[in-house]
Parts: sequence; structure tokens; C-alpha cells
Amino acid sequence: MSAAELKSLVKALHGASTDAEIVDVLKTLKQEAKITEAVLRESKAGLAVGKLRNHGSKDVADLAKEIVKKWKHEVEKEKQAKGGDAKASTNGKPQPMRKTSTASTTATSAPPRTPSTPVTPSASASSLAGKGEVRNCKTDGIKADITGDKTRDKCIEIIYDALASDSGAPSELIMSRAKAIEANVLSEFGGTTPTYKSKLRSFFVNLKDKNNPTLRESVVSGDLPVQRFCKMTSQDMASEERKAADKKIKEENLFKALGAEEVQAETDAFQCSRCKQRKCRYRQAQTRSADEPMTTFVTCTVCNNRWKFS
Repeated sequence: MSAAELKSLVKALHGASTDAEIVDVLKTLKQEAKITEAVLRESKAGLAVGKLRNHGSKDVADLAKEIVKKWKHEVEKEKQAKGGDAKASTNGKPQPMRKTSTASTTATSAPPRTPSTPVTPSASASSLAGKGEVRNCKTDGIKADITGDKTRDKCIEIIYDALASDSGAPSELIMSRAKAIEANVLSEFGGTTPTYKSKLRSFFVNLKDKNNPTLRESVVSGDLPVQRFCKMTSQDMASEERKAADKKIKEENLFKALGAEEVQAETDAFQCSRCKQRKCRYRQAQTRSADEPMTTFVTCTVCNNRWKFS
């Protein structure tokens, strides 16, 4: 399957209006898509499917997880095959193994890179991502000795760890995002001040959140530019599930606060959507500006279902 065909399926995935339509597209992707790293990069299919791992429908979420796992495995096999080719000699025979020191092996085992060669993570780092294990600077063999300032280098390292934790992206790409985030915060606060450290600590916590893979993927892929990410609050960075939970808590607190006030009037003018009964209590309050209509809060006295409208 070409990148163009994969793009059309990604477009169909974005345009799907029901869970059943999404599942149909995902099944097609799982069965027919032949994945390579280059095709994934061009089509952005990995990002589109990855976002569905937190979908409200269990069928959609489970299928998306299966596809992401399958694609990671296929990309890993492709990288290992390329690594094997690079180690072969010019006559097609494998070169004899020689005992070398650990430092020598690390320095010489990587194939030479040219500007046209795509940058890929080390085999061990890619393998960790493929198995769903945690990546970080240590497992990727990276030392964040970049700026000469221990505080800055440590901050870059923890942001790298957060971005790389479950990513299959090249180490160099992840490091470039971590460096850009740190530089942006440094510029904002004019140095390694307590507020600089606090801001980067907040970014680390939100990026590391295992329930928020979409945020990490968006930053690493570039779909969420670093400049815009650095202006986000903790609430902006929260996962959709967290935002929904916070909204529900807010509404519950509002209803409880209203319940502690005056007794609500009883009426049969409203029908409960849950139990279909018309035994309700309601009250009205001006929750917005004075020129806006009042908000009506309704509670079903039968099943305690609550809703509001303006």
C-alpha cells in the first residue's frame, strides 16, 4: 500500500462519524496496510491511529492499540534488516566478529550517515519502544552534555525522558524537541530561575503521563509546535479523559452548591432522559453575564439524574 493510499484511509478515518465507521477503517488498515517508516512519516497514519487509543469506544481503542503495536513491530523489523545489511562486507559475506572494548564497539558499530540517510534510533532504543518498554536517555545511550550548564542539561534530559518514554521516533528528533522546549523556557524566564525549573517540571509531569500519549506524539511529530506547547497550561495539556472528569466534578460541585441553598420548585414540565418520569425539581440562576438568559438546573426526584440548560 502506497503512502497516497494510506493518506486516503487516514482521511476516511478523520471523516468517520460513527464508531462503526471508525472500526471498519481500522480493520482495513490492520489487514491491508504494508508499513515502512518512510510511509508512516509521509502519511502520518501512526499519529492518527495513536490518538484513537484513548477513544471512548472500547472496540475502537483496543483495535487502535493492536494496530500501533503491529506497526511498531514492522518498523522495528525493517530497521533491524537495514542494520544487518550495513554490517555485511562488499563481497556479500558477513565480516568476522572481533572482540573489542565496549567503548570501541559503541563508536564503530553505527553505520555511517549521510545527509540523505534518515536518522533512526539505536537498535536497543527502537526495540524497547517496540516492546512497549520505557525509553530514556540511559537506554538510548545519550548524554545530555549540551550547554555546559548542569542545570540546563539536566532539564533537557528529563524532558527527553518524558518525550521518549513510549516513542518510536529517532533519538535525534526527540532530543531536538527537548532542547527547543528548554531553550524556549530559558528565554521566557531569562535564566535558570526557580520559575524556570517549576515550568519545566510541570512539562515533565504532563508529558510523562501514561494516560496522555497524544500530547507526547503531537510534540515529537511537530503537529503541536514547541512555541505553542510552551504557552499551554496544565489544564490545556490534560488528556481528554482528564478534562471530561474535571468538567463532571465541576458540574457536581455546582449542583451541590445549589442544593445547599433555597428549596427547589417541583414541576412536571421536564421529562427525565434516563427514567422518562416527569417528577422533577428545578431552580434558575444567573451564571453568566446579565444580558444572557438564566441557567435552569433540573434534578429528577425519581433517579436523581441532573441536567441543565439555558
